[in-house]
Amino acid sequence: MDNEAVKYAEINIRIGFNKDKMPVSIDWEAEDQPGGKRPEPCKAFLLSLFDREHRETLRMDLWTHEMQVMEMDRMMFHTLRGLADTYYKSTQNQEMAAAFQQFAQYFGEKTEIIPPATKSAE
Repeated sequence: MDNEAVKYAEINIRIGFNKDKMPVSIDWEAEDQPGGKRPEPCKAFLLSLFDREHRETLRMDLWTHEMQVMEMDRMMFHTLRGLADTYYKSTQNQEMAAAFQQFAQYFGEKTEIIPPATKSAE
């Protein structure tokens, strides 16, 4: 695998704060986004960066006052499912990835994002 970068891309996130320093608007844009580079509004974002030197995860989680609980539940459900996929792709640890997926399923059912799984008759 070649470790030399042959292309760079930027992703920009712009956050508008009110006088109380609470996020009231969030826009993002990326050079390769579908439809061309232009600011797209969103209600929330989660960002995790692994610091190479300190070996710690740096996080920034912001959402606007417009973000409803139901929307946050949906975002968390999709994030959990995505984390399970990412974890499996990066580690090939099927057992832990399956545990992630089981929790995502449980979370989705409890928050009513997805219908409960039907149990087969024994």
